[in-house]
Amino acid sequence: MCCVASSAKFLLIFKIQISFQFTMKLGSLFPFALVLAVFSFHGCSTPEAPLPNILWITSEDNGRFLGCYGDTFATTPNLDRLAAEGFLYTHAYANAPVCAPARNTIITGVHACANGHEQMRSTYPKSEEVRFYTEYLRQLGYYCTNNSKTDYNTGSVDLEEMWDECSNSAHYRNRAEGQPFFAIFNIFVSHESSIHQSVPESELRHSPDGVTLPPYHPDTPEMRHDWAQYYDRVEDMDTRAGEILAELEEAGMADNTIVFYYSDHAGVVGRSKRFLYESGTHVPMIVRIPEKYKDLYPAIHSGSSVDRLVSFVDLAPTLLSIAGMEAPEFMQGRAFLGKHTGEEPEYVYMFRDRMDERYDMSRSIVDKEFRYIRNYNPSRRWLQHLEYLWRAPSMRSWEEALVTGRCDSLQSAWWNPKPVEELYHTGKDPHEVHNLAGDPDYADRLAGMRKACLEYGRVIRDAGFIPEADRRIRAGDTPIYDYVRSADCPLDRIMEAAMIATEREPARMDTLSALLKEEDSAIRYWGIQGLLLLGEEARGRLPEISKAAEDDSWNVRVLAAEALYLLGETGPAVNAYRSVLQSDPMMARTHALNSIDYVDAPRELFLGDCIRILGNYESLDRGDQYDARMIRWLFEKSGVDPAAYSIAFTW
Repeated sequence: MCCVASSAKFLLIFKIQISFQFTMKLGSLFPFALVLAVFSFHGCSTPEAPLPNILWITSEDNGRFLGCYGDTFATTPNLDRLAAEGFLYTHAYANAPVCAPARNTIITGVHACANGHEQMRSTYPKSEEVRFYTEYLRQLGYYCTNNSKTDYNTGSVDLEEMWDECSNSAHYRNRAEGQPFFAIFNIFVSHESSIHQSVPESELRHSPDGVTLPPYHPDTPEMRHDWAQYYDRVEDMDTRAGEILAELEEAGMADNTIVFYYSDHAGVVGRSKRFLYESGTHVPMIVRIPEKYKDLYPAIHSGSSVDRLVSFVDLAPTLLSIAGMEAPEFMQGRAFLGKHTGEEPEYVYMFRDRMDERYDMSRSIVDKEFRYIRNYNPSRRWLQHLEYLWRAPSMRSWEEALVTGRCDSLQSAWWNPKPVEELYHTGKDPHEVHNLAGDPDYADRLAGMRKACLEYGRVIRDAGFIPEADRRIRAGDTPIYDYVRSADCPLDRIMEAAMIATEREPARMDTLSALLKEEDSAIRYWGIQGLLLLGEEARGRLPEISKAAEDDSWNVRVLAAEALYLLGETGPAVNAYRSVLQSDPMMARTHALNSIDYVDAPRELFLGDCIRILGNYESLDRGDQYDARMIRWLFEKSGVDPAAYSIAFTW
């Protein structure tokens, strides 16, 4: 039985009971008879609706570059029409600003950082407690198809258990007669890779001269060209979306199918994808609901905008709610449609950790007016060199403009180390370029969102506060989701240590030294991070730092080496770095290479170790060889010719 129809009837019966009591007091049955007649008519004209079909159209990497969101440069007639027929969500967010962690969040209804799957990319096992939403939909009778991207950022995936069909040819038409379907069609054409190779300007449909650049981008020909080319790809994406919608109409299914459209995160030109800003997380989301399921409407009329805060962690519980099922307890989102619609959240929680070969950790919350960001690696600049990002001509031109002095102070800022905290008024400052964290007028807002961000992480059990290379050693084969909920993991104390470390307060020196003596390696990690961030002020703690350079934890050892190197203790620092480079965990080596790049150590110190690491690979052709990616960058940066050592990178 459809939950929507049932709830509607319950509401009508409740109204009739009230009307009956009221009319009895008035001594007249006429009004009640009239209401009863209306109810009888309603019951005859709107029989219980069957389970709705659900169609998801997802696109890659595009933010709200649609006409329906007010972008006059965009050419998106099909999605604009869908918005006119449906509901346009104005505050929809990806919880992660990159695809795989975002998709992990969607498929599980759990923040990827609470699954231990927030790193780009992750192969850690999934908890048995956490189940994919398709399992529940199939139990409810849905025929589930995926065409065809998976990318769930976990090693433990059985596609045959998840989907009835999952391939480039998967289609809802193959279901049994009368069976409801849930179908995903993923559109890849708008992916970041679509701007890696520039097309001739004569072939562009959007003129580079017509591009309105965000203030943080320098006005270079390559930047304008990439933006224009990307708008062409968004137009192509819209065309494909139109074809999918037309096919639904031709099949006669539009009146029985709820359609969702959204992008897997925002982007795509530099300082968008991978970054916890509106430009990386604020996504388009449109939902069209047929008239027969009008009780699901989030507003009175179709064609309306909906300002409710929604995010990807809410999608799984929303699907189940539409089908009449309450979300299982492990899901962390809130349904925003259907019988089990929850209260609107006060904030959306977002996370960013390792992006391919680059380590960085930030957490953010956003409401309808403000965004708060806490950076847990504030010594690192925003725009660290990342191989895949630098494939875009626009990114390379931005760096060239910086080097040649053609960037203004705003465009140059993103090449500097980050502050610990950022606060933006997103309504007044949509590009988020004016950090209010130091403004006394916003001190209360800053304090409140700082506290809320930390508390949110505690509630969901954010595993990102445990350094990555340490996880396998600590948890063994136990899924990270289970480990951070066990008595073996003092996660609250680890998070508290992270906050203390990033305060950069010399008055906390004794506390930081005490953290280095803790039994838990993640607490020691944040202790050494705190001393590292204090720089020269921590020179008096050299004995503790030197001891940390021999720590059992590879991650602690890396940060201690970095602190020693920056304090001029290069010999012990190099020894510590080399011990990590000679270790087994690839992510420990990658962490060390990130640090070596940051301190800008001479190539001769680690050249032999780097060549040995590369020699352990049969071929250098995989994107997940993150230590190899870092070594390639260090070679390029220091002028080493890989061919001189018979090394060939093929990505």
